Amino acid sequence: MSKALDNLLDLLDLEQIEVNIFRGRSPDERVQRVFGGQVAGQALVAAGRTVPADRPVHSLHAYFIRPGDPAVPLVYMVDRTRDGRSFTTRRVSVIQHGKTIFTLSASFQLPEPGIEHAAAMPGVAPPDSIAPTIERLEKLFGPLEPRYERRFTGNPVELRFPGPLTVEAQRDPSLRTAKNMVWLRVDGDLPDDPLLHVCLMTYASDMTLLDSVLLAHGLSWVDGVAMGASLDHAMWFHRPFRADQWLLYSQESPVASGARGLARGQVFTQDGQLVVSVVQEGLIRTKS
Repeated sequence: MSKALDNLLDLLDLEQIEVNIFRGRSPDERVQRVFGGQVAGQALVAAGRTVPADRPVHSLHAYFIRPGDPAVPLVYMVDRTRDGRSFTTRRVSVIQHGKTIFTLSASFQLPEPGIEHAAAMPGVAPPDSIAPTIERLEKLFGPLEPRYERRFTGNPVELRFPGPLTVEAQRDPSLRTAKNMVWLRVDGDLPDDPLLHVCLMTYASDMTLLDSVLLAHGLSWVDGVAMGASLDHAMWFHRPFRADQWLLYSQESPVASGARGLARGQVFTQDGQLVVSVVQEGLIRTKS
């Protein structure tokens, strides 16, 4: 297991300070705000720890209300909304400086049989045939500044893009598209804990989703022209999966308007099973 993944697992291991109250922290006090995927993943951990282990999460809906302050702890307050025969519902509020910065509602279900169908996985190059992102960036820009190099070499989630990177589409208009594909997996072997795997996917789901909006317009986060923030985030978990095995995250943006972009994602296992669906709206502002 990599040091970066070990640190992420430690980050998701919240401290329980009361029956329904948990405390989390951020990994880097130097950044401007807390990464949204971190808050969502930690909130799902808090919710899941109040639910019987035989009821996996099947959906979550979240709102990012205020930027998180990485210098102070995050307090997760869990409301045990409902405990039914088949479904369990939890609502989590995340507090900093006495104010709510994030809310999450999650629903858990006792597994049961039923009808099944699913969309097919898009045809893309396998992950082992795709150059690591840092190699593609160094081909464009030469040796990267330490802050960018750390982002890719020290990331607990390995990302490989079968299609264009945002900086490539920025330079070449022919590459611009509202679709974005990425293979992802955490950098190390994980224990057989279903809640941990879904929480890690929740963390990773916020890393690249809005790139599909930028790709359509030849924008990237690198040069400071585009600035963005997650507004709301929804996920549906259809089948069990492992976050330490390659997953294809197929993303697209159907619309952008009013300084907001909508992005949708589908997550597939390597053998083609659709395991997660994601929708997010993000704030995207550009400097003229």
